[in-house]
Amino acid sequence: MKEIEENIRSVRASLPPAVELVAVSKTHPVEAIREAYRAGQRVFGENKVQEMCAKQPELPGDVRWHLIGHLQSNKVKYIVPFVEMIQSVDSAELLAKIDAAAGKVGRRIDCLLEVRIACEETKYGLEPEAALALALSEQTRHLEHVRVRGLMGMASNTPDREQVRREFSSLKALWDRLREQDPTMDVLSMGMSGDYPIAVECGSTMVRVGSRIFGARNYDV
Repeated sequence: MKEIEENIRSVRASLPPAVELVAVSKTHPVEAIREAYRAGQRVFGENKVQEMCAKQPELPGDVRWHLIGHLQSNKVKYIVPFVEMIQSVDSAELLAKIDAAAGKVGRRIDCLLEVRIACEETKYGLEPEAALALALSEQTRHLEHVRVRGLMGMASNTPDREQVRREFSSLKALWDRLREQDPTMDVLSMGMSGDYPIAVECGSTMVRVGSRIFGARNYDV
């Protein structure tokens, strides 16, 4: 798995120092994550609660886990004891669930609001104005065990690079509006293996890269 270490270094070299790399390890075995860990990577993203919970005990305690896939409210309790960030919050109800569950284990969980910027109807997320309103609402501000740090979004899966650029630029503009009213919103997570260079050009502060690091996903696991 030496190529994983080389891929990590290559991706990092392509990123500005201020952009954080989340290595998306979904469907990949613990051994592959260990190889990335040996290369210095500490932040890993998983799509599914069950998979994250299975891998977490098998890896070092300083791994920083990000849940990047759709989160059902009845599964929140399984990840709050260890997850660092939940990037896919798409409702006030889910925020409240995370807050309550984190309170029971004495933690405060960083969260991002997922914004729907892609044209595909299958993508989850809040409409842009709804995300802005939720981020700035009194209800959100008063949550004691949740800290909303910013926004996350996925561009359309399309070869049209200009469409991708427009979608990322629209999310960056929304984040700028958010930061004008709350400068603590310091995270803009956008960009994956196929489009992260465009996302970085558009102002992303965090990219979620999987296949460029680990290779093609294995959906048989």
